Amino acid sequence: MPTMSRFNLALAVVLAFGLAAAVAAADVFLDPEEAGPDFAIQGEYVGELQGENGRETWAAQVVALGDGRFLVKGLRGGLPGDGWDGSEPVTTEAATVDGRVRFEVLDGAAVATVRDESIEVRDAYDVELGRLEKTLRESPTLGKEPPEGAAVLFDGTTAEHFRGKGMTEEGLLREGQTSLPSFQDHKLHVEFMIPFMPFARGQGRGNSGVYLQGRYEVQVLDSFGLDGRDDECGGIYGVADPRVNMCFPPLSWQTFDVEFTAARFENGRKVEDARMTVWHNGVKVHDDVEVPHATTAHPVPEGPEPGPVYLQDHGSPVRFRNIWVMER
Repeated sequence: MPTMSRFNLALAVVLAFGLAAAVAAADVFLDPEEAGPDFAIQGEYVGELQGENGRETWAAQVVALGDGRFLVKGLRGGLPGDGWDGSEPVTTEAATVDGRVRFEVLDGAAVATVRDESIEVRDAYDVELGRLEKTLRESPTLGKEPPEGAAVLFDGTTAEHFRGKGMTEEGLLREGQTSLPSFQDHKLHVEFMIPFMPFARGQGRGNSGVYLQGRYEVQVLDSFGLDGRDDECGGIYGVADPRVNMCFPPLSWQTFDVEFTAARFENGRKVEDARMTVWHNGVKVHDDVEVPHATTAHPVPEGPEPGPVYLQDHGSPVRFRNIWVMER
């Protein structure tokens, strides 16, 4: 959004890097119908706004921070992975006042109001400058069918291929699971849903992880609207930031598609590091990245043996479905 005021630096640090807040069970939501009014506001918005050089496409990511407070990030050209030109986002704070969520844009020369699943922007003379409509994106690999010969680890009917917490009544796989089969080079497809935890911050906000061979983690976290770091969703933990932060809002189904090449050993000594290419929600966020060591909290030490798919339990109720592996 044109020349929005900068987001308060201290709040940004708390949101992106702060310690996890103590969150009551009542503040963790897995059902959109129970998530409250802030969840209805949170999300992604796209449209055109009138600027000095005519009408331009802008997008906004609205992140709920609890108690009617929000972070709003404006992106020129569109959403991450879908039009954003890569320029520096412009951010501001928003709050619910008298039942309406409002925030200033154009250095205070205009006001944006969130209503009816859109963001309406008006100048000081109450002239409408444009409107961004709420959009719900879906990964192009959501529901992807396993190819012939793939090992189907979870299809919603049984958790017999995993050791851990098992299934929910809705037929979803809980966090804290280790596959019984082990693999070397392979392709992995997994779908996951992060809970809505508006009062949590940093690593306490929907934390889990998908470990290839139980050794190398692709991070799962509610990092919607953040910068996209190695310890945020889609990052190779402690190794590489994703090229772009493709994290969807919480309670959206998301996908990881990974091509994994195992480390090579000769006479008990590692001679080649593991490598992986990762697509997050259909967008390539890592391209044949070298992973020089097992990542933090790995349950399986690095070695020549095949290893399992491990879905980390980090204290958040993350759900999984449609998991399959194609060995290469």
